[in-house]
Amino acid sequence: MMSTADAPIDAHLIGTVPAAGSLAPLPGARLSARTDEGLEIHDRDAFLSGTRSPTQSLPLPPHAKATPLPDGGLVVAEGTGIRALDPDGTTRWKVSHAPWHGGRWDPRPPGAPAVSPDGGLVSVVVPTLATEDTPAVLVHDDPPKHGYARDTLLLLDAASGTVLARRPIGAVASDITQRWHPDSSMLALSCWTAWYSWSTWWIEPRHDGLHIRGGTMMREVIDFLPGTSRALTLRRAEGIAFNDDRDELASHDVTTDEQVGLFDLAEVALDPDNDEFTGAFLLDAAHLVVTGQVYFPGRPAAVRHWLWDAVTLHPLGRLRYPVPVGGDVTPLGDGTWLTRDGGRLHHWALP
Repeated sequence: MMSTADAPIDAHLIGTVPAAGSLAPLPGARLSARTDEGLEIHDRDAFLSGTRSPTQSLPLPPHAKATPLPDGGLVVAEGTGIRALDPDGTTRWKVSHAPWHGGRWDPRPPGAPAVSPDGGLVSVVVPTLATEDTPAVLVHDDPPKHGYARDTLLLLDAASGTVLARRPIGAVASDITQRWHPDSSMLALSCWTAWYSWSTWWIEPRHDGLHIRGGTMMREVIDFLPGTSRALTLRRAEGIAFNDDRDELASHDVTTDEQVGLFDLAEVALDPDNDEFTGAFLLDAAHLVVTGQVYFPGRPAAVRHWLWDAVTLHPLGRLRYPVPVGGDVTPLGDGTWLTRDGGRLHHWALP
């Protein structure tokens, strides 16, 4: 008997366009495209119809990570600082910090700044050099020698760059994911630290600073479920926890710091000991896509996408595509999504 997770759901192909860097949806029916040269802003409908004519294009250093601002500017994380750029590319403000750990000669930020939905705030994680009062948890022995304490979360005024609040966090991050609640009242911050996996916190900006309302371990935030106080997270089996290696979807009420939903992804795996679950992507208030690789004896690994109920965390079925797809999924915020196949992007909708 076929399980619900294996029930076929035929994705509807809306169109195909040439690939152009890594894409992210923006408010106002726009898309950003990060290319080798910089960041391009496109009208979404025009881009998805095949018109490659950016409304804005700003050059960026190769390893910089940028997030667009509502006024057409950018806020950019670089190896030794955060910059905001005006739409014409001139620097609006800059906040300097110590060189990022992990890059001896070419320090690289592990994540992009996050702009609150109301456009007024920028949250960004920066490295912190050790002092007598903050002992080192990471030391670079090669010159230039640096000892690093735990990273620091900064809350900046988007217009001026003024540091409104700062708070040490329990991570020395190699990867960072940030998600703001749609009403800008809460920030979900996930940091991956080597040998410790993900640490995630629910952080509330107040007039007197950044307050941690709770959090979870070994799980990366996916997104906030629209219209609720719930955040969705994904746990991956990373071989870190002894006798506790699991792949799970979870739902958390960030106001009470309660886990209110959980699904063990081993229930949909063909081979729970070897199959991998690589990502989860929120399509809309009701659906999310979970991606993974399944292994068949004597055959290469196969990419699979499952459709999930975002509220109940129950699987709805396995997505079937008429063309090859990879593990990358870009939700567009309207229930449709993009996948990549070599040099092409495919635009999909639910049937």
